Amino acid sequence: MEPGLECSTADGIATITLRNPAKRNAMTPSMWRELPPLLAELAATSQVHAVVLTGYGATFCAGADIGSFSPDVDVQDLAVRAEEALAGFPGPTLAVVRGHCVGGGAQLAVACDLRFADEDARFGVTPARLGVVYAASSTQRLVRLAGPSATKHLLYSAELIGAARALRIGLADEVLPAGALEARVAEFTALLVSRSRLTQFTAKEYVDGPPDPERQRHWEHVARESGELAEGAAAFLERRPARFPWSP
Repeated sequence: MEPGLECSTADGIATITLRNPAKRNAMTPSMWRELPPLLAELAATSQVHAVVLTGYGATFCAGADIGSFSPDVDVQDLAVRAEEALAGFPGPTLAVVRGHCVGGGAQLAVACDLRFADEDARFGVTPARLGVVYAASSTQRLVRLAGPSATKHLLYSAELIGAARALRIGLADEVLPAGALEARVAEFTALLVSRSRLTQFTAKEYVDGPPDPERQRHWEHVARESGELAEGAAAFLERRPARFPWSP
């Protein structure tokens, strides 16, 4: 099986699977390069409400497939480009983590909005094993998620931590028994699709970026014209699921 990315779309959810099973789904140069244009294509598709990122089989991603890189390839540059593309996807993104989520894999998981993990998952941010200077943007994203002390622990030690500790420091949002993970992800993504995309898109922009009065005025105008509030109120009063009309 050749390494690569698999993408499938169903019921408003695009699922991207990292596939390199011989190397525990470690990322090759082509996999890193493939991710940004794939995300751009999904962002331009109104049928895609949210993105799920996961790994093939029983593991998420063991990092970069170092043996597949030639000396002239900047591994960190490729990883950061992919990370930024994932973080910049305008709709909700969810990492579904089984097994190892290490190095570049953790970098991708942290770039997602939320992380659901099975109870046997292991997380690690491991540049100290290789003498790599971790990118400043990646470091700050990890700080915003897990806090300064936890970030220092992870970067100083390159130690792998279990799912329970990842949950405690904010690196994971939900931890579930392996048999319950799939059902919970299906339930949660269906819930996402049932909610207002306008609310989700603006919430993501406001949470992730600095205050921008011009962008706020833009979204207030979109909200007035969208009919979202009228539909939400009508659905509430009529006790029916809302059919939110706005699409990017």
